[in-house]
Amino acid sequence: MIQIDLTGQVAVVTGGSSGIGLATAELFLRAGASVAICGRDTERLAQAEIALNAQFPNASLLARRCDVLDADDVGAFAQAVQARFGRTDMLVNNAGQGRVSTFADTTDDAWREELDLKYFSVIRPTRAFLPMLRDAAGNASIVCVNSLLAQQPEPHMVATSSARAGVQNLIKSFAVELAPQRIRVNSILIGIVESGQWRRRYAKEAQPGQSWEDWTAELARKKNIPLGRFGRPEEAAQALFYLATTLSSYTTGSHIDVSGGVARHV
Repeated sequence: MIQIDLTGQVAVVTGGSSGIGLATAELFLRAGASVAICGRDTERLAQAEIALNAQFPNASLLARRCDVLDADDVGAFAQAVQARFGRTDMLVNNAGQGRVSTFADTTDDAWREELDLKYFSVIRPTRAFLPMLRDAAGNASIVCVNSLLAQQPEPHMVATSSARAGVQNLIKSFAVELAPQRIRVNSILIGIVESGQWRRRYAKEAQPGQSWEDWTAELARKKNIPLGRFGRPEEAAQALFYLATTLSSYTTGSHIDVSGGVARHV
């Protein structure tokens, strides 16, 4: 149960139309915050808006189509938040997916595409919302969804692993630079979390009669996940909520591991 009242505060969640982003928006709304979400898929965003309004009929919610790699889109999203709410207290950067490739089969264009996605999905929203975060009375925060690949690379995801490591360094740099402005910057490092992408794989690869729970448990064993299952979007969202709010008021430049125990480093 949420133990904090966010009435009067505004949370912005990129990639908020599904999965971790949508679950995070729900937590903010349940705690009384006004929430702005964005996503690239107009239909999925509309469905998310309908679902959130049904669950929280008195909530203050803004949903806007936005590609975080498009500077004009991001700028327009920030302007819409400013016009609707007049402020931003918490920014959750949640966008991007993994690329399966080895060094041998990753082209120059694929490298550029992957680095552009991972870096600028953080850089552009942070840049656009920073003026409002600076005005947030010393309680502002930025939280980024990153991957355990940042610290534990996989050879079959070489471009994504490299980009994730660089983004984690960027987040640490942000935390140092923005601390004097009383803006905290943290991240979560996720392992495998249930998503539409995994549901689609299940539909293609599961044996006849094999349940989602059995299929994911088998895959978790193969991937040596100590907790023996995939993570759930709401579990990642809870870590994001903690880092975004004053529940973690003395934490910056840090991260929470949400990987089910896969991390091997100390």
